[in-house]
Amino acid sequence: MTTIHKRTCHICEANCGILVELDGRKVVSIKGNPDNPLSRGHICPKATAIADLQDDPDRLRKPVKRVGDEWQELDWDTAYREIAERVVALQSEGVKQAFYRGNPGAHDYALSTQSGYLQRAVGARGTYSASTLDQIPHHYAQFQLYGHVSLAAVPDIDRCQYLVMVGGNPAASNGSLWTVPDFKKRLKELQARGGKAVVVDPRQTETAKLADHWLPVRPGTDTALLLGILKCILDGGAELREGLAELVADSWARLQPMVDKLDLEALSAHCGIATDEIREIAAQMTNGQPAAIHGRLGVSVTEHGALNQWLVNLINLASGHLDREGGAMFPQPLMDLVGQVGRGNIRTVETARGTLPSIMGEIPTIALADELTRDDDQRIRALYVIAGNPVLSAPDGRRTEQALEQLDLMVAMDMYVTETTRHAHYILPPCGPLEKDHYTFFFGPLSVRNYGSYSGPAFDMEEGAKADWQIASELTSAIMQAKGDPAPNFDTPRERLDSMLRASPAGMTLAEVEAQPDGIDLGPMQPCLADRLQTKSGKIEVCSDALIEDCARFAATLQEAAPDSLSLIGRRHVRSNNSWLHNSQRLVKGKDRCTLLMHPDDAAMRKLADGDLVAITSRVGTVSVALEITDDMMQGVVSLPHGYGHHRDGVGWKTAAANAGVSINDLTDPERFDRLTGNAVLNGTPVTVEKSAEMVAAE
Repeated sequence: MTTIHKRTCHICEANCGILVELDGRKVVSIKGNPDNPLSRGHICPKATAIADLQDDPDRLRKPVKRVGDEWQELDWDTAYREIAERVVALQSEGVKQAFYRGNPGAHDYALSTQSGYLQRAVGARGTYSASTLDQIPHHYAQFQLYGHVSLAAVPDIDRCQYLVMVGGNPAASNGSLWTVPDFKKRLKELQARGGKAVVVDPRQTETAKLADHWLPVRPGTDTALLLGILKCILDGGAELREGLAELVADSWARLQPMVDKLDLEALSAHCGIATDEIREIAAQMTNGQPAAIHGRLGVSVTEHGALNQWLVNLINLASGHLDREGGAMFPQPLMDLVGQVGRGNIRTVETARGTLPSIMGEIPTIALADELTRDDDQRIRALYVIAGNPVLSAPDGRRTEQALEQLDLMVAMDMYVTETTRHAHYILPPCGPLEKDHYTFFFGPLSVRNYGSYSGPAFDMEEGAKADWQIASELTSAIMQAKGDPAPNFDTPRERLDSMLRASPAGMTLAEVEAQPDGIDLGPMQPCLADRLQTKSGKIEVCSDALIEDCARFAATLQEAAPDSLSLIGRRHVRSNNSWLHNSQRLVKGKDRCTLLMHPDDAAMRKLADGDLVAITSRVGTVSVALEITDDMMQGVVSLPHGYGHHRDGVGWKTAAANAGVSINDLTDPERFDRLTGNAVLNGTPVTVEKSAEMVAAE
């Protein structure tokens, strides 16, 4: 007899409701939950891979210690004791220690409440994470404008009539820093009520193919487009709407002089989008219909990522669609995370490569390899990696992996021996995903509806298994005991979550939320910015000196000639999520997805044919991969997917290794970054492409 377990999928930001059919501990099927008010029965292929993660024979079940080239299993107490002894010994030497947090940790509310205790126990002063590889520009702009790093405006797609998406592909991601499950159907509903969608991207993505209009843009030049749209809106005499004008600080007056210095023709020439197209977007944004513009990864991972995200917000503000139904709105989820955590900060940090920005206490990951290899007493000699794979995620991954080999101690919390964790001295593996509970912790504040959902475990843990948060708290206690200090008196994750839910406006208890496994819908987003602003002035701080200066720095590049080289961008697929789903056979089966996409004219110019093995070379490295010729690419731009490169020796995930592909981050350059945030530049890498040496020799 089978049972149905209702839960929220934890794989990506969409947080879809799913129905897991179980026969004991065996997963019979995973389907979408039609009664979930957020995802409405939608499910993508990634959710079905939860069963593969749970039952994967390659997944570690016990702690392991690296002895030479072999892994030796340990019991938990021995692992904790040995790690604690080494931590204390390194602390006595004054060794610099650091943390790296990967993407999956953001999907685990329980770990999020406990990992800080562990970081304090080891004395790690530096925090690196995947955030500075893709999203810190959002947090920077939000802090500057609204006074809180996590107070985000997202498109109200369910009531929108005109939606512009720049550098985002929600048809593949179901939203990224925009929790929008069932995106394709939501977009069709927008179009059915007479609305239109525009996608700006160098590639005709899955989203662009669904949209009403695709505008190819040269990588890294979106700033010119966004400035052009803003200029047209302001030059058109648009005034701040009633109800919004009262919230805007006096710095609004600085915008018109800023755009007056810019020439629309020059902006158009820089980004390759015609002035008529720029004017049309501005006209549609100001014609009275509900409208919104949203910028995501493609505009964040550029040299002006923070400037781009600021401009996206300014366009919504100037056109009157900020904090308005059908525009860009601020979610008020069941648990008010924004109201219960600190505002964040913008600071600087001294690194081996000089002074860099530090947003939310994060050190830019572009500096990680430098800090691991510097030749002084500030070198990081101990690193703790939680569910992260910077060898595949950080620029110049080869240098990162070489730097990891120099560590005195590396402790990883991970399910697998990955390209990164193969360098660890200890790996502490968490239990399977269906043995853990889940809450929509970080993604409620990004959701298209005011919503919250809690899921209990589907079944008990296997004997000897531990959840991530238990590992973090127990290792913390072991370290404190080794130092002769009392262990912290911390709440359990459930206790912390319960108190946060009670303190939120809805005032529900965790027990009350748990009793509604389909999730709790508080309705569509409502105007609320006046009550949620956290700037010191209590108003939207439109302009800062730093952003105005960065705009001027960008404007100075408008007359520079475009480089002759090809421009490399990344991409993602609905069946993939960074590197950590590539061990699921059901997701990687089928045609090879790790190919280089190239426009037919670029291929003809280089005498390349579809399927050729080509060598892609950047300043930092060369990789070889099969070529795929397609009209989906704009001329002058090529694309590799993110998250591959599983060919490294010693990895423990066999399916991933059999579908290794190449890593785009063996080509991206850590010397390129956003000066305001330190965010890595992962798009627009200059490359050359030619037939590989193997093919030339074979000919």
